[in-house]
Formats: sequence, C-alpha cells, structure tokens
Amino acid sequence: MRYTLRISYNGSDFYGWQRQPGTRTVQGEIERALSIFLGNEIPVTGAGRTDTGVNAVNYLAHFDLPDGCSLNDAKNFLYKINAILPKGITVHEVREAGPDFHARFSALSREYHYFIHRKKDPFMENFSWYCRYPLDLEKMNAAARNLLGRHDFSCFEKKGGNNLTSICTISEAVWETWLPPHVSVLGYPCGREDFLMFRIRADRFLRNMVRAIVGTLVEVGRGRRSPEWTAGLLRDGDRSAAGESVPGNALFLSRIEYADENGGL
Repeated sequence: MRYTLRISYNGSDFYGWQRQPGTRTVQGEIERALSIFLGNEIPVTGAGRTDTGVNAVNYLAHFDLPDGCSLNDAKNFLYKINAILPKGITVHEVREAGPDFHARFSALSREYHYFIHRKKDPFMENFSWYCRYPLDLEKMNAAARNLLGRHDFSCFEKKGGNNLTSICTISEAVWETWLPPHVSVLGYPCGREDFLMFRIRADRFLRNMVRAIVGTLVEVGRGRRSPEWTAGLLRDGDRSAAGESVPGNALFLSRIEYADENGGL
C-alpha cells in the first residue's frame, strides 16, 4: 500500500532534503521516525531535493508498506510520528495513494518564494535575506520576465548535478512587496516597501537554480546590469557570468501541484 505524507520543515538544522551518510537531513529524519514507529526500514521518496538550509511548506513525499500492512488510525499515526520527529519537521497529513502515484514524477509544477528585507530587522533574520542595497523593483520584474517560457537554464545551475537536461519551463516569476505580521500587527516601524518577496513557478528546477536567479535579479535591481542581461545569460549558458547565489535560509518551497494527489484513489 502506498501512502503520501504532507510535510513542512525548517531547513536551518538540516543539510537539505536528501539522505546523506553522516549528515542530518529531512529525508533521513522522516525515514528514521517511520522505522521506529513501524518497526521496519521504510524508504521515503520526496517531491524533489532542497538545498542545505532551504525550507518547505506542504511538501509531499510517499512511502510503501508491505502487502497486508496498513495505517488504520491516521490520527494516532500523526500524533506518534510527530512526537518522534525533531521540532524542525512536522507531518500534517497521511493519506492512501494509488500505486502509480509518485511524489516527484507525478508533480506538474513547483513554486518557490524568496524573502528579502531592506532594513535591519531582528525578527526577519532567520527566514529572510537582509539586502542593504537600494533595489529597483520595476527593473527586477522586467529582468524576470525574460525568464518566462521554456529555456535551457544551465546558466543558473550549480555544477555537479546529475540532470539529464537543463531545460525547464517557467510559468511565473515576479517580485512583490509584502508586510510581515510583526509590522502589520505589532507596529514594528517599517513599511511595505522594506519587504520584498520573489515568487517563481516552473515544471522543474535545477540544483541551486532559484538562489542563482534571485542573486542575478538583485544585480539588476542594484543598477549593475540592465534587465536585458538575463536574456543574454540564457543564450550563453555560462554560470560564471550570472549573479552569485543568495543565502538558502530565505527560500521556501511553497507549493507542489499535482493532477491528482491521491494517484487515482
């Protein structure tokens, strides 16, 4: 029987999603918790890798139980599995899925959010990047529009990946201002213009791709490059010519879209 897990995690204490020998990862912790609860080694397959420090909300993973085994009490399962997991990981939901459902390969699109604050703010440091430079939001959005569509994104891919192709289709890439709760509710002295959020959605992402894109768009926002620069980067495919990758703590995998999360059930 195949099951899906809906998970959220704070990536600050983990070396990314993927299991690695001798390191603490999200996948490793979930597999450890399942093995303790079920008394068997249970491999878990996630929707995709996230880098060290990167966070996720409503991330989906799946696992299989041997024939004849089932989770009869989902509420009890959630209570016990969350008691075993470290505080940086929570499981929201467990559901039965069809045998052909795959957390990674059944996904239609993925969406990320990246957060920037432009004034020193002690309440944003953990999940936002403090960017001290003045940024032109209009130019950053103009540069982001060049990324829309189907392209080879090798100019934003960290070397050493094992992807068969660097071609992705980006359907949305936009910068917006926003207001965090400690400002809107508690009256912290900042304005909406001090907080930026980048949202990007694609059918797939390459290793380190979003952080490299954000670093590149910030170069445009600072006035160091023109918005047309991003179109040239795509044509040339040279990672060393693009901007530096920004810190991972401000990045959230925020949504994964499936045609049917139950896999036909």
